[in-house]
Amino acid sequence: MDVKLMVAWNIRRLRVAKGISQDDLALEAEIERSYVGHLERGKKNPTVETLEKIARALNCTVAEFFSEVPEDANQLAPLKAGRRPLR
Repeated sequence: MDVKLMVAWNIRRLRVAKGISQDDLALEAEIERSYVGHLERGKKNPTVETLEKIARALNCTVAEFFSEVPEDANQLAPLKAGRRPLR
């Protein structure tokens, strides 16, 4: 697997495991929501600074983004769609 796709899969895996939406991750990491989507699809190359922001927002290490993807890994299920409740 190419490294960009490995990072993409791991960002999504960690985000979904924590039940965080792309919107909330983008807000917490102070990056554009659409950029999170591009990263998770492997369409953009993140900078080290961006990886650091995302890791901080996900409460993980940057190294976790480079974990090998298991060969039997399935596509990650999407989170429940819909708007966030107003606060």
